[in-house]
Amino acid sequence: MAVNEHEAKMAHPRMAAGALFFDADGRVLMVEPTYKDYWDIPGGYVETGESPLQAASREVREELGVTLALGRLLAVDWAPNAIEGDKVLYLFDGGQLAPEAVTGIRPQVGELKAVRFVHPHEIADRTIPRLARRILAAIEARAESAPIYLEHGQAPGDVAA
Repeated sequence: MAVNEHEAKMAHPRMAAGALFFDADGRVLMVEPTYKDYWDIPGGYVETGESPLQAASREVREELGVTLALGRLLAVDWAPNAIEGDKVLYLFDGGQLAPEAVTGIRPQVGELKAVRFVHPHEIADRTIPRLARRILAAIEARAESAPIYLEHGQAPGDVAA
């Protein structure tokens, strides 16, 4: 097989990275973007030369106006999109935020309408199904102290929606 043929078969996925932050009650920090009709978590696309962890840290800083330490990887999700193509999404553990960290949050003007802590049982009502599955799987992975691999927000073998 010629090199060009081999490269033509290789995936060139877009990568995105985000972080899960929690409050003392186990609620998850979610953001309401101005450009989406559903709630999301802090994060965004990985830029050229940037690692997923660096991207998540940068996006948190840009979106929330604070620098927060990110911990270990919670989940990797293979989630191709009909419009955007192949996508790999990384979720990192932002841990439990201290009250002073929460009061320091300054949502990015023009990009975020709101920032709110949401109970895990309310996540599916606020966002799209595969993101809700990804967040809930990452919460479980955090509790089990073991990262998880997902496809469309579900462990392989589960019924995809």
